[in-house]
Amino acid sequence: MTDDAQVAKELVETLKDGERGFARAAEKVRDSDRATWAATLQRFSEQRAGFCREIVELGHEYGDDVDESGSVAAALHRGWISLKDAVSGDDAGAVLSAAATGEDHAVSEYEKALERDLSPGFREVVSRQHVAVLAARDEVKALQSVD
Repeated sequence: MTDDAQVAKELVETLKDGERGFARAAEKVRDSDRATWAATLQRFSEQRAGFCREIVELGHEYGDDVDESGSVAAALHRGWISLKDAVSGDDAGAVLSAAATGEDHAVSEYEKALERDLSPGFREVVSRQHVAVLAARDEVKALQSVD
């Protein structure tokens, strides 16, 4: 398997986790005292869905099926988020903290991807998405500091 295909599979899992995690977080805060956060979290869920589609479509252009169910690391991360959700309940601050942790994971996955030997076209997509994921992480962390 090429580095592009392996990285694409890993990023697709990370993006699916982010899409679901942000959607769940948006739902949890929608009726809280932090309801304004819901729109931001939903926007990031939609962003991740778009990034996922972009990578899957690029994989199809190369003849790779990168939209398979995933890696053990991704499954473990999903499990951790589920545990965090169970513990955090409806506390908007705890939900946002879980989202920030998920974003730290996503940034790490993109940085690992950029260390690999990627084709120029795929590297451009990963680099562009990495910048957006960094901005999203910073925005989520900025929300944490707002009281």
